[in-house]
Amino acid sequence: MTSKAIYTILLLLCSNTFMTFAWYGHLKMAQMPRFANMGLMAFILISWAIAFVEYCLQVPANRIGFDGNGGPFNLMQLKVIQEVITLTVFTVFSILVFGNMHLQWNHFVAFILLIGAVFFVFYK
Repeated sequence: MTSKAIYTILLLLCSNTFMTFAWYGHLKMAQMPRFANMGLMAFILISWAIAFVEYCLQVPANRIGFDGNGGPFNLMQLKVIQEVITLTVFTVFSILVFGNMHLQWNHFVAFILLIGAVFFVFYK
């Protein structure tokens, strides 16, 4: 694996971590006494601020990784990599942050199908 591929994947991993917090972190924050009285607009602004950091990582990841810019991945490969990372980060986040999430057999089947998607998008 090339250094551009590694940088792309690491940046996507970091960006998806921020995006997961932007999309779902406010649900947990609203349960905390310190944030319980905040309105929807405050949570929107907090999420936008977090998403800004996500974009600061995601845009370079795609530019570095895209084969049109000298990277190792075509557009479809970048998207599938991003989706697998997104679902992996979300799964870890939901288990660690919300605690009441339990993986079931159908989740494992979904992950196997995602591995299949990665295989087929990279298949020559």
